[in-house]
Amino acid sequence: QEVAGKVGDKARIVKIDVDANPALAAQMQIQGVPTFVLFQKGEVKWRQSGMQSAHVLTDVIDQYAKA
Repeated sequence: QEVAGKVGDKARIVKIDVDANPALAAQMQIQGVPTFVLFQKGEVKWRQSGMQSAHVLTDVIDQYAKA
């Protein structure tokens, strides 16, 4: 919620429950939780497993929003 508030319309934040959606987790090759994936026009631009600070996430989104 903090990141969503900071990035506004630059990105849409979606949280997926991998326990409730195991097929999607397998399709996305998610092995660790949390896993953050940034898509741009349907293409994976950035992916990271493990906790990330709100600052890191907003920086990554800002970097790709400029591209």
